Amino acid sequence: EQLRTPSLCGKWTVHDVAAHLLMPLVTPMSTFMEAMVTSFFNSDKANVKLTKAVSVRSAPDIASAMRERADHPFKPPGSGYEAPLTDAVVHQQDIRRPLNRRTDIDQERLEVCLSYVASGKAKAVAASSRVSGLQFQATDLDWTAGDGALIRGPGEALLLAMAGRRVAFDDLDGPGVAVLRERIDG
Repeated sequence: EQLRTPSLCGKWTVHDVAAHLLMPLVTPMSTFMEAMVTSFFNSDKANVKLTKAVSVRSAPDIASAMRERADHPFKPPGSGYEAPLTDAVVHQQDIRRPLNRRTDIDQERLEVCLSYVASGKAKAVAASSRVSGLQFQATDLDWTAGDGALIRGPGEALLLAMAGRRVAFDDLDGPGVAVLRERIDG
């Protein structure tokens, strides 16, 4: 039942998000390139195709494969290790929140993810147009980034809001919240 629960990530279930996290670790580069070509180099469409192929695996198989590859040095072409870390941290919350399974995110990792997304470099997570002209301030970390209308709140909520997860807005305050909400809903 939990695997069929809708995640915070679009139309994907918890099972689909888990498959998405495993996908880059088990997909050969040739298969990835083929998906890119057949998706007319639209990485979002290629990602959906490739994730669908991995999502046919059972939950125990996905979990086992994730454990086996926990130290896999994956990073997307043209990106640093901040990209897969941020993807994992955001998707962890996409799964945990709907299942009501809270956890604390390691503060150092959270700061890396926040800085990466706030920099505008995390295009797969948040377009730079979403975060530009806004200032983000964590209330539970010594972390601030950006200039402009202020958004304050816990680091996890800031990260999720920058990643387009509306559920985080209730944990945030400041004049920039309305701006970010409009950019996401717009």
